[in-house]
Amino acid sequence: MAHTNTGTVRSVVSLVPSLTEALAVTAPDLLTGATDWCSHPPGLDVTRVRGTKNPDLERIASLAPDLVVANEEENRESDLDALRAAGIEVLVTEVRSLPQAFAELERMLTRGCGLPRPAWLRAAEDAWHDARAEFDLRAVVPVWRRPWMVLGRDTFAGALLAHLGVHNVYETHPERYPRVTLQELNETGRADLVVLPDEPYAFNAEDGPEAFPGLPAALVCGRHLTWYGPSLTEAPAVLAGQLRKALG
Repeated sequence: MAHTNTGTVRSVVSLVPSLTEALAVTAPDLLTGATDWCSHPPGLDVTRVRGTKNPDLERIASLAPDLVVANEEENRESDLDALRAAGIEVLVTEVRSLPQAFAELERMLTRGCGLPRPAWLRAAEDAWHDARAEFDLRAVVPVWRRPWMVLGRDTFAGALLAHLGVHNVYETHPERYPRVTLQELNETGRADLVVLPDEPYAFNAEDGPEAFPGLPAALVCGRHLTWYGPSLTEAPAVLAGQLRKALG
């Protein structure tokens, strides 16, 4: 059920698709602006403020929001500093694990926006608490090609996969999103599986699996793998099903 905000925050601009969905599902009357990449919920009718990396700062200021919500990875500090300099309050989240995702969502919604803790957040926590690590696999997880880039250390997507028993081969790499050659990714014995999400790069059945002829390829929903919001409620079942399909 959506809530109506009764606090001092009455207008929020979101610069993160995950946070946009969380706000729109919880208190749609509160959200006045979002990026062009904010695709959920479908039919979202708010002012668009360009992208996460190039927000239209003048348009945001013209909306006179009480709060802008952002993320330390998805948004540039220089843009957030410019908003603060314009007198706009900015709340910045950091999400690199499941517990941190739940804590940051609660902080944004309750302390940042003055909303009650939504029922979907408890449902998401319960869904992941009940999810079992049914797999025991090592995976490479590309997030881009030309050049090839993969999940490295300390990533939210890696934490979700690990919870299901799929362990990122590069989870101890010094970089969070290292560039790796395709030859290295395909080395014999390196991985049991390649996981190909459909965002940020839109991997699909015709674009991605052919580069890994020796590995089963799991095509997974990028929203369920990388977004922290209401999609977390169904993410364990969706991701596990997509992994099972790849493994036959």
